[in-house]
Amino acid sequence: MRIGIVCPYSWDVPGGVQFHIRDLAEYFIRLGHEVSVLAPADDDTPLPPYVVSAGRAVPVPYNGSVARLNFGFLSAARVRRWLHDGSFDVVHIHEPSSPSLGLLTCWAAQGPLVATFHTSNPRSKAMIAAYAILQAALEKISARIAVSEYARRTLVEHLGGDAVVIPNGVDVDFFAKAEPRPEWQGGTIGFIGRIDEPRKGLPVLMRALPKILAARPQTRLLVAGRGDEEEAVESLPAELRPRVEFLGMVSDEDKARLLRSVDLYVAPNTGGESFGIILVEAMSAGAPVLASDLDAFAQVLDQGAAGELFANEDADALADAAVRLLGDPERRGQLRERGSAHVRRFDWSTVGADILSVYETVTAGAAAVATDDRATGLRARLGLTRD
Repeated sequence: MRIGIVCPYSWDVPGGVQFHIRDLAEYFIRLGHEVSVLAPADDDTPLPPYVVSAGRAVPVPYNGSVARLNFGFLSAARVRRWLHDGSFDVVHIHEPSSPSLGLLTCWAAQGPLVATFHTSNPRSKAMIAAYAILQAALEKISARIAVSEYARRTLVEHLGGDAVVIPNGVDVDFFAKAEPRPEWQGGTIGFIGRIDEPRKGLPVLMRALPKILAARPQTRLLVAGRGDEEEAVESLPAELRPRVEFLGMVSDEDKARLLRSVDLYVAPNTGGESFGIILVEAMSAGAPVLASDLDAFAQVLDQGAAGELFANEDADALADAAVRLLGDPERRGQLRERGSAHVRRFDWSTVGADILSVYETVTAGAAAVATDDRATGLRARLGLTRD
């Protein structure tokens, strides 16, 4: 099958959607399919052979964050050329409701279209305002996928229609087989995310840290991600700042090793999450997870059975739960065991097969319509149509 996938966000700025598209493309390539991904990218960004650059992206406020998107006449021309050159059996668009390559592809593409909706935002004024513009394009979509029930709800409430829920995928064994790094082990809490994006929750964790360190002084916080490190610790007393170690951007391999090394992974995100891929990665690596009680996080963590939850934005609740878990190796062992079993439903062997089934359904439907149209045309030419 010839598969075209459209990535809305800049390939050179790591994020959950980009990782999902990368892993999905590579999963299909391993199965023998031909895959091309169209994505924004700076000119000097090293790209995998299956990625086609649609040019540089610009920062746009979107869903409580700043997304790097690509839109406009030049981008539209690149979309049309990519579609023409690809002759795809199916085109898979991600986030088609954003002002991005996905929406441009909706306008330009012919044939089977699949769309995945990642956003969970029950009060999206932008989506409500753009409904009239989006509706005509979205009506061309053959099948809709939402990465969670909360992303599906956002779609239904703002754009109408429905979607099948297929979660984001993870290569579970990649994380499960990673080797821990000794220097990252021993009384460590892990955090991975953009440091300077408030909704990722690092400020909440920083407010909790003094209480955690008062109870367990040997604890260290390992932070991986880009952002202003000095600004991140400015709220901490000077004597506590050495207990925070910033690792900067880490490779996929080091991310897996970090998650395999920590005693506790904390996800203090405050909102705007439709899924929680980092929770799945942490469970895959066997890290006990403590997360804010966002609806999407609770669903990923099996309502608290596969990881513990604390009240969103409540630094004291975070601290109390972290202190208790750090002092209870038996409970952490239970979370590891339950998380490792629960996470298998998110492995690409399951998620990729579900997405491929959607592709096969829409392409079979398109083929059936085309066959029926040809038969109708032939009957008309032979004068066999009925009034």
